[in-house]
Amino acid sequence: MDKILILFTMKGCPYCEIMKESLNENNIEYFVRDINQHKEEYDLFVEATKNEFVPAFIIIDDDENNPKSYLYAPERDFNEISDGIKIIKEHFKGVNE
Repeated sequence: MDKILILFTMKGCPYCEIMKESLNENNIEYFVRDINQHKEEYDLFVEATKNEFVPAFIIIDDDENNPKSYLYAPERDFNEISDGIKIIKEHFKGVNE
């Protein structure tokens, strides 16, 4: 099963930079979606989560038989960047080992 991490960020956001640095340090691959360049995609995320804060992320379990997506937003699902990283690491446990 493949896992895909999509990270919503915004230029000039120090928390977004910290999140990316933490992901890099933990060797977790991710795709960046700047919220201004991918506005329609981000608008759907905001509609689903009722939350506009970044960095936010989607984790996709790309299982052919049962694909699942998990949406996580700051101040809704985690308060600190380290808490968001813990969530991601839990999903990716065993993937990069």
